[in-house]
Amino acid sequence: MTLTAFSRSNVAVITGAASGIGLAAAQHFAGLGMRVVLADLGGERLAAALAAVSTRAAGGAADVIAVATDVADVNSVEALHEAVLARFGRVHVLMNNAGIQPGSAIVGPREDWEKVLAVNLWGVINGSQVFAPGMIGHGDPALIINTGSKQGITTPPGDPAYNVSKAGVKVFTEALQHDLRSREGCRVSAHLLIPGFVFTALTANGRTEKPAGAWTPEQTIAFMMSSLDRGDFYILCPDNEVPRTTDERRILWAAGDIVDNRPPLSRWHPDYGAAFKVFLDQD
Repeated sequence: MTLTAFSRSNVAVITGAASGIGLAAAQHFAGLGMRVVLADLGGERLAAALAAVSTRAAGGAADVIAVATDVADVNSVEALHEAVLARFGRVHVLMNNAGIQPGSAIVGPREDWEKVLAVNLWGVINGSQVFAPGMIGHGDPALIINTGSKQGITTPPGDPAYNVSKAGVKVFTEALQHDLRSREGCRVSAHLLIPGFVFTALTANGRTEKPAGAWTPEQTIAFMMSSLDRGDFYILCPDNEVPRTTDERRILWAAGDIVDNRPPLSRWHPDYGAAFKVFLDQD
Protein backbone atom coordinates (compact mmCIF):
# COMPACT_ATOMS: atom_id res chain seq x y z
CA MET A 1 0.00 0.00 0.00
CA THR A 2 2.90 2.37 0.74
CA LEU A 3 4.00 2.90 -2.84
CA THR A 4 0.38 3.32 -3.99
CA ALA A 5 0.67 6.85 -2.62
CA PHE A 6 3.11 7.58 -5.44
CA SER A 7 0.56 6.78 -8.14
CA ARG A 8 0.36 8.91 -11.27
CA SER A 9 -1.50 12.23 -10.75
CA ASN A 10 -1.28 11.94 -6.96
CA VAL A 11 0.09 14.97 -5.14
CA ALA A 12 3.42 15.27 -3.32
CA VAL A 13 4.44 18.20 -1.12
CA ILE A 14 8.14 18.59 -0.30
CA THR A 15 9.60 21.20 2.05
CA GLY A 16 13.20 22.22 1.59
CA ALA A 17 12.59 21.44 -2.08
CA ALA A 18 14.84 24.08 -3.65
CA SER A 19 18.01 22.00 -3.37
CA GLY A 20 19.62 18.80 -2.16
CA ILE A 21 17.53 15.83 -1.06
CA GLY A 22 14.29 17.80 -1.36
CA LEU A 23 14.94 18.75 -4.97
CA ALA A 24 15.99 15.20 -5.84
CA ALA A 25 12.76 13.93 -4.30
CA ALA A 26 10.69 16.46 -6.24
CA GLN A 27 12.34 15.48 -9.52
CA HIS A 28 11.83 11.79 -8.80
CA PHE A 29 8.17 12.22 -7.87
CA ALA A 30 7.57 14.30 -10.98
CA GLY A 31 9.17 11.54 -13.03
CA LEU A 32 6.60 9.13 -11.60
CA GLY A 33 3.83 11.30 -13.04
CA MET A 34 2.89 12.90 -9.74
CA ARG A 35 1.84 16.50 -9.31
CA VAL A 36 4.45 18.20 -7.16
CA VAL A 37 4.50 21.12 -4.74
CA LEU A 38 7.87 22.69 -3.98
CA ALA A 39 7.98 24.50 -0.64
CA ASP A 40 11.03 26.50 0.40
CA LEU A 41 12.07 30.04 1.17
CA GLY A 42 11.28 32.29 -1.76
CA GLY A 43 14.01 33.38 -4.14
CA GLU A 44 16.09 32.37 -7.12
CA ARG A 45 16.78 28.83 -5.91
CA LEU A 46 13.09 28.05 -5.58
CA ALA A 47 12.37 29.54 -9.00
CA ALA A 48 15.17 27.47 -10.55
CA ALA A 49 13.87 24.33 -8.86
CA LEU A 50 10.39 24.99 -10.22
CA ALA A 51 11.76 25.27 -13.75
CA ALA A 52 13.84 22.10 -13.38
CA VAL A 53 11.06 19.96 -11.92
CA SER A 54 8.53 21.21 -14.47
CA THR A 55 10.63 19.67 -17.24
CA ARG A 56 10.26 16.27 -15.56
CA ALA A 57 6.53 16.44 -14.91
CA ALA A 58 4.09 14.68 -17.21
CA GLY A 59 1.93 17.79 -17.49
CA GLY A 60 4.83 20.22 -17.45
CA ALA A 61 4.33 23.45 -15.55
CA ALA A 62 0.66 22.64 -14.99
CA ASP A 63 1.65 19.79 -12.64
CA VAL A 64 4.16 21.69 -10.51
CA ILE A 65 3.86 24.70 -8.23
CA ALA A 66 6.30 26.46 -5.95
CA VAL A 67 5.11 28.08 -2.74
CA ALA A 68 7.39 30.32 -0.71
CA THR A 69 7.17 28.85 2.79
CA ASP A 70 8.84 29.31 6.16
CA VAL A 71 8.28 25.96 7.88
CA ALA A 72 9.14 27.49 11.26
CA ASP A 73 6.00 29.64 10.99
CA VAL A 74 2.82 27.61 11.36
CA ASN A 75 0.84 30.36 9.62
CA SER A 76 3.10 30.01 6.60
CA VAL A 77 2.62 26.24 6.61
CA GLU A 78 -1.15 26.70 6.83
CA ALA A 79 -0.96 29.05 3.83
CA LEU A 80 1.00 26.36 1.98
CA HIS A 81 -1.71 23.83 2.80
CA GLU A 82 -4.43 26.15 1.52
CA ALA A 83 -2.50 26.79 -1.71
CA VAL A 84 -2.07 23.06 -2.31
CA LEU A 85 -5.73 22.28 -1.73
CA ALA A 86 -6.81 25.14 -3.96
CA ARG A 87 -4.61 23.90 -6.82
CA PHE A 88 -4.67 20.10 -6.48
CA GLY A 89 -7.36 19.18 -3.97
CA ARG A 90 -5.62 16.65 -1.76
CA VAL A 91 -2.17 15.46 -0.67
CA HIS A 92 -0.84 11.90 -0.86
CA VAL A 93 2.83 12.36 0.00
CA LEU A 94 4.21 14.89 2.47
CA MET A 95 7.98 15.10 2.84
CA ASN A 96 8.99 17.32 5.76
CA ASN A 97 12.57 17.78 4.66
CA ALA A 98 13.55 21.42 5.31
CA GLY A 99 16.58 21.73 7.54
CA ILE A 100 19.45 24.03 8.51
CA GLN A 101 22.77 23.48 10.25
CA PRO A 102 24.45 26.79 11.10
CA GLY A 103 26.49 25.25 13.92
CA SER A 104 26.04 25.55 17.67
CA ALA A 105 27.69 25.22 21.06
CA ILE A 106 26.34 24.24 24.46
CA VAL A 107 27.08 27.72 25.74
CA GLY A 108 26.55 29.65 22.55
CA PRO A 109 24.19 32.18 21.00
CA ARG A 110 20.59 31.41 21.88
CA GLU A 111 19.61 32.55 18.40
CA ASP A 112 21.44 29.58 16.86
CA TRP A 113 19.46 27.15 18.98
CA GLU A 114 16.15 28.87 18.31
CA LYS A 115 16.68 28.89 14.53
CA VAL A 116 17.67 25.22 14.33
CA LEU A 117 14.86 24.00 16.55
CA ALA A 118 12.32 26.19 14.76
CA VAL A 119 13.19 24.86 11.30
CA ASN A 120 14.39 21.31 11.91
CA LEU A 121 11.96 20.24 14.63
CA TRP A 122 9.03 22.64 14.57
CA GLY A 123 9.04 22.54 10.78
CA VAL A 124 8.36 18.81 10.93
CA ILE A 125 5.74 19.19 13.65
CA ASN A 126 4.03 22.06 11.82
CA GLY A 127 3.92 20.19 8.53
CA SER A 128 2.62 17.00 10.09
CA GLN A 129 -0.03 18.67 12.21
CA VAL A 130 -1.30 20.89 9.39
CA PHE A 131 -1.39 18.26 6.62
CA ALA A 132 -2.09 14.98 8.43
CA PRO A 133 -5.80 15.54 9.21
CA GLY A 134 -6.67 16.05 5.56
CA MET A 135 -4.49 13.14 4.47
CA ILE A 136 -6.27 10.89 6.94
CA GLY A 137 -9.65 12.26 5.98
CA HIS A 138 -9.55 11.74 2.22
CA GLY A 139 -9.05 8.01 2.67
CA ASP A 140 -6.51 7.38 -0.11
CA PRO A 141 -3.20 5.66 0.70
CA ALA A 142 -0.81 8.38 1.84
CA LEU A 143 2.45 8.80 3.68
CA ILE A 144 4.50 11.34 5.60
CA ILE A 145 8.28 11.20 5.33
CA ASN A 146 10.26 13.18 7.89
CA THR A 147 13.97 13.77 7.33
CA GLY A 148 15.99 12.96 10.42
CA SER A 149 19.71 12.35 10.85
CA LYS A 150 22.09 9.81 12.31
CA GLN A 151 23.24 12.70 14.51
CA GLY A 152 19.84 12.53 16.17
CA ILE A 153 20.52 8.91 17.16
CA THR A 154 24.22 8.67 18.05
CA THR A 155 24.43 12.42 18.95
CA PRO A 156 28.15 13.03 18.30
CA PRO A 157 29.74 16.04 20.00
CA GLY A 158 30.19 19.23 18.03
CA ASP A 159 26.73 20.53 17.12
CA PRO A 160 24.33 19.95 20.02
CA ALA A 161 21.45 22.08 18.72
CA TYR A 162 21.32 20.12 15.46
CA ASN A 163 21.49 16.82 17.38
CA VAL A 164 18.66 17.86 19.68
CA SER A 165 16.51 18.92 16.74
CA LYS A 166 17.03 15.67 14.87
CA ALA A 167 16.58 13.55 17.99
CA GLY A 168 13.25 15.33 18.35
CA VAL A 169 12.33 14.51 14.74
CA LYS A 170 13.01 10.82 15.45
CA VAL A 171 10.86 10.76 18.59
CA PHE A 172 8.07 12.79 16.99
CA THR A 173 7.95 10.58 13.88
CA GLU A 174 7.86 7.40 15.97
CA ALA A 175 4.93 8.83 17.93
CA LEU A 176 3.25 9.96 14.72
CA GLN A 177 3.45 6.49 13.19
CA HIS A 178 2.10 4.92 16.36
CA ASP A 179 -0.82 7.33 16.32
CA LEU A 180 -1.56 6.68 12.64
CA ARG A 181 -1.45 2.90 12.92
CA SER A 182 -3.73 3.04 15.95
CA ARG A 183 -6.51 4.82 14.03
CA GLU A 184 -9.11 2.44 12.66
CA GLY A 185 -9.21 2.55 8.88
CA CYS A 186 -6.33 5.03 8.61
CA ARG A 187 -4.40 4.63 5.35
CA VAL A 188 -1.60 7.07 6.18
CA SER A 189 1.81 5.92 7.39
CA ALA A 190 4.82 7.85 8.66
CA HIS A 191 8.47 7.11 7.90
CA LEU A 192 11.82 8.43 9.17
CA LEU A 193 14.45 9.15 6.51
CA ILE A 194 17.93 8.90 8.04
CA PRO A 195 20.44 10.01 5.39
CA GLY A 196 24.10 9.12 5.41
CA PHE A 197 26.78 11.49 4.14
CA VAL A 198 25.03 13.25 1.25
CA PHE A 199 26.67 15.98 -0.80
CA THR A 200 24.28 18.94 -0.59
CA ALA A 201 24.52 22.67 0.05
CA LEU A 202 24.13 21.85 3.75
CA THR A 203 27.19 19.58 3.81
CA ALA A 204 29.38 21.10 1.08
CA ASN A 205 31.38 23.37 3.43
CA GLY A 206 32.76 25.27 0.47
CA ARG A 207 33.49 22.20 -1.66
CA THR A 208 32.34 22.26 -5.26
CA GLU A 209 32.94 18.59 -6.06
CA LYS A 210 31.32 15.63 -4.31
CA PRO A 211 33.70 13.84 -1.93
CA ALA A 212 34.23 10.17 -2.76
CA GLY A 213 32.62 9.09 0.50
CA ALA A 214 29.36 10.95 -0.08
CA TRP A 215 26.21 9.84 -1.85
CA THR A 216 24.33 12.09 -4.21
CA PRO A 217 20.83 13.24 -3.27
CA GLU A 218 19.54 11.07 -6.12
CA GLN A 219 21.13 7.95 -4.59
CA THR A 220 19.51 8.80 -1.28
CA ILE A 221 16.06 9.09 -2.85
CA ALA A 222 16.53 5.83 -4.76
CA PHE A 223 17.39 4.10 -1.48
CA MET A 224 14.40 5.76 0.20
CA MET A 225 12.04 4.45 -2.45
CA SER A 226 13.34 0.88 -2.21
CA SER A 227 13.03 1.07 1.59
CA LEU A 228 9.46 2.31 1.31
CA ASP A 229 8.74 -0.56 -1.06
CA ARG A 230 9.70 -2.91 1.80
CA GLY A 231 7.49 -0.96 4.19
CA ASP A 232 10.44 0.26 6.30
CA PHE A 233 9.81 2.90 8.94
CA TYR A 234 13.50 3.55 9.68
CA ILE A 235 15.14 4.38 6.35
CA LEU A 236 18.76 4.09 7.47
CA CYS A 237 20.89 5.10 4.49
CA PRO A 238 24.51 4.03 4.05
CA ASP A 239 26.99 6.02 1.97
CA ASN A 240 30.27 5.34 0.20
CA GLU A 241 32.34 5.26 3.38
CA VAL A 242 29.96 4.00 6.09
CA PRO A 243 28.12 0.70 5.48
CA ARG A 244 24.96 -0.26 7.35
CA THR A 245 26.91 -2.66 9.59
CA THR A 246 28.99 0.22 10.94
CA ASP A 247 25.89 2.34 11.55
CA GLU A 248 24.29 -0.56 13.41
CA ARG A 249 27.29 -0.98 15.72
CA ARG A 250 27.43 2.76 16.41
CA ILE A 251 23.72 2.84 17.24
CA LEU A 252 23.99 -0.21 19.50
CA TRP A 253 26.98 1.28 21.30
CA ALA A 254 25.10 4.53 21.91
CA ALA A 255 22.17 2.60 23.42
CA GLY A 256 24.66 0.61 25.49
CA ASP A 257 25.77 3.77 27.29
CA ILE A 258 22.46 3.60 29.16
CA VAL A 259 22.21 -0.17 29.51
CA ASP A 260 25.82 -0.58 30.67
CA ASN A 261 25.87 2.67 32.70
CA ARG A 262 28.80 4.13 30.78
CA PRO A 263 29.49 7.88 30.61
CA PRO A 264 27.41 9.67 27.97
CA LEU A 265 28.94 9.78 24.50
CA SER A 266 31.44 7.15 25.66
CA ARG A 267 32.39 6.48 22.05
CA TRP A 268 34.37 9.73 22.27
CA HIS A 269 35.52 9.24 25.89
CA PRO A 270 39.28 8.53 26.23
CA ASP A 271 38.63 5.64 28.63
CA TYR A 272 36.31 3.83 26.22
CA GLY A 273 37.81 4.46 22.77
CA ALA A 274 39.65 1.12 22.65
CA ALA A 275 36.58 -0.81 23.80
CA PHE A 276 34.44 0.86 21.15
CA LYS A 277 36.93 -0.08 18.43
CA VAL A 278 36.82 -3.72 19.54
CA PHE A 279 33.01 -3.58 19.57
CA LEU A 280 32.93 -2.00 16.12
CA ASP A 281 35.15 -4.71 14.67
CA GLN A 282 33.04 -7.58 16.00
CA ASP A 283 31.17 -9.71 13.50
